Amino acid sequence: MPLLEVENLTKRFGGLIAVNNVSFNVDEGEILGIIGPNGAGKTTLFNLITGYIKPDFGKVIFKGEDITGQPPNKIANKGLVRTFQIVRPFRHLPTIANVLVPLNSPRGRKRIEWVKTPERKAMDMLEDVGLSDLMLEPAENLSHGDLKRLEMARAMALEPELLLLDEPFGGLNPVETEYMIKTIQRLHLDGHTMVIVEHKLHALMKLVKRVIVMHYGEIIAEGTPEEIAKNKKVIGVYLGRAI
Repeated sequence: MPLLEVENLTKRFGGLIAVNNVSFNVDEGEILGIIGPNGAGKTTLFNLITGYIKPDFGKVIFKGEDITGQPPNKIANKGLVRTFQIVRPFRHLPTIANVLVPLNSPRGRKRIEWVKTPERKAMDMLEDVGLSDLMLEPAENLSHGDLKRLEMARAMALEPELLLLDEPFGGLNPVETEYMIKTIQRLHLDGHTMVIVEHKLHALMKLVKRVIVMHYGEIIAEGTPEEIAKNKKVIGVYLGRAI
């Protein structure tokens, strides 16, 4: 049974069809990539899956349970967690305090091992993303790349069974991008399942074995990175050139 099943999801905003009859599965242990031009419906799709928007039609099934339209906090507590394109930390709080916040959620408290304090668990998360040296630094002083890693640590604090990453490489320089790639690879080796929406295709293709391409709210192609790179429809409507 797939970890996540998306069935015929559809969402309209007035006369605009943002997501149109989208269906796909995510298997446990997989990293799935979703690409497409701006306005393709990728972030709206994430919002539908995680309960921030209710679909007009279709279903979201997580671990065999229909979670369609449930509140975001309830979905997160089930183990389906997401990050956002625009990072919104508690800017005046230290970095470690930003990670302690999700650890105080129902799922965060439940997932803390009895041998660890919340502070120790938060430190572990910061170490995983390379921010332990900045644990006492206010979030407002962090670079954009560090904020992206903080967003990752906050999400991982909930020990998600499925993590949706919305443009994790957005705004990162080449060094930061490479560090984020290695962070995601390490998390994947630890057994985490992920879906990644991303525009930096060279970075994404280092991580995924399967890619979905969206255009005007619809899936127009699905396959391996090599297949997508040669797909004439994808090249025509999205890339304009080979990947």
